Amino acid sequence: MATVVELQKNSAKWTKVVDEIVRIEKRVFPKHESLARSFDEELRKKNGGLLYMEVGAGEVAGYVMYSWPSSLAACITKLAVKENYRKQGFGEALLKEAIQKCRTRKVQRVSLHVDPSRIAAMKLYQKLGFQVDTLVEGYYSADRSAYRMYLDFDSE
Repeated sequence: MATVVELQKNSAKWTKVVDEIVRIEKRVFPKHESLARSFDEELRKKNGGLLYMEVGAGEVAGYVMYSWPSSLAACITKLAVKENYRKQGFGEALLKEAIQKCRTRKVQRVSLHVDPSRIAAMKLYQKLGFQVDTLVEGYYSADRSAYRMYLDFDSE
């Protein structure tokens, strides 16, 4: 069974979960994009959160990091699923839950950046309502750009 879990700062599982996420981070993202060396520090910042997909006996299948740098906007900063757990709906479940967490903060927009060559990621974001805003040249490196995407919430 798979469950989306919110990582609680200073929980008993903190070290085990963070260590597993760092391993995923190193496998999924190029070294210069990886937060592996500063992950623990990133997670301890205020105005942010992390959800992870727990499968079996506590294994981490994927995670999503998000933050709300202002009262109006939130960002999805990382989303990754282990290769052997892809195409099972875990990324979608994580992203939906992160969007819901952002909604509870009463933000008006959630944004993210994605490499245009990551077709599966692009399709997932579009499926959940994200729209391409602009191409940000050299976002990841001199020769790698990113689409900035956003999801606006209706004002209530």
